[in-house]
Amino acid sequence: MANIQWYPGHMAKAKRQMIEKMKQIDVVIELVDSRIPASSRNPLVEEISSGKPRLLVMNKIDMADRQATADWKDTFESEGVKVHLVNSQTGQGVSTLPDAVHHLTAERRRKLEDKGFRPHADRALILGIPNVGKSTLINRLAGKKIAKIGDRPGITKAQQWIKVGMTMELLDTPGILWPKFDDPRVGLCLAATGAIKEELLDFQEIALFLLKTMLQHYQSSLTNRYQIEKLPKLNGTEADQQTLIDLFDEIGRKRGCLMSGGFIDYDRVSEIIIRDYRSQKLGSLTLEWPQ
Repeated sequence: MANIQWYPGHMAKAKRQMIEKMKQIDVVIELVDSRIPASSRNPLVEEISSGKPRLLVMNKIDMADRQATADWKDTFESEGVKVHLVNSQTGQGVSTLPDAVHHLTAERRRKLEDKGFRPHADRALILGIPNVGKSTLINRLAGKKIAKIGDRPGITKAQQWIKVGMTMELLDTPGILWPKFDDPRVGLCLAATGAIKEELLDFQEIALFLLKTMLQHYQSSLTNRYQIEKLPKLNGTEADQQTLIDLFDEIGRKRGCLMSGGFIDYDRVSEIIIRDYRSQKLGSLTLEWPQ
């Protein structure tokens, strides 16, 4: 398993700038991808947030397994983490997000009022990995197109303050990862969901990772999408790798991904599987679970 890594210079710079701005921040909104709630949590958030109240916002809930999302929410909340679910594309859960932030600033407002000061609007820093949907969420909150959006990582390059009604101001930040993924599986999860620059990736390895996950948890998705009558079974041994390659070959034949001589075009098959996953043609699938 290759060890995927991506931490360009602008991310290190963005981290430094966030830390510098923390004195102006009341709440940190950490945006994660509901398909990979653990892998998309940046371990640098603890350092960046400097003890400020935090709200964990799980985005893209429409793209994730509904039961898995509920399990993740229960797990995080059992650990004392405040969780809010949203779909920034449709706006689901977005209108109540300012109230969730406002709830976390109650103590700050009380202290200011006790001193005779009028509390200012909640100032929230919103951060997350690349391509997690920060800009789309911000545009929804602001009610207009302010932040640039796209389906690739690295669209947002600089910080900017954005006003959300009369109650909240948001500091948009570039998506950042962290210098080293200690668990190779984290890199695969991030790569599969589009958080890492594609030029750095081995699509075949990512596609095999997706196939393995679907064989373990979403067999009907494979059967329905690729019209495979009988799926192989994994047994937790070295033979599983050959099993996955055989399945890869069958999908290639079904999709007509053949080169001269009848050989399978593995690059084309890989791209089909990854695109099908990202576009939900395989359904709403989660890649990791609390247990």
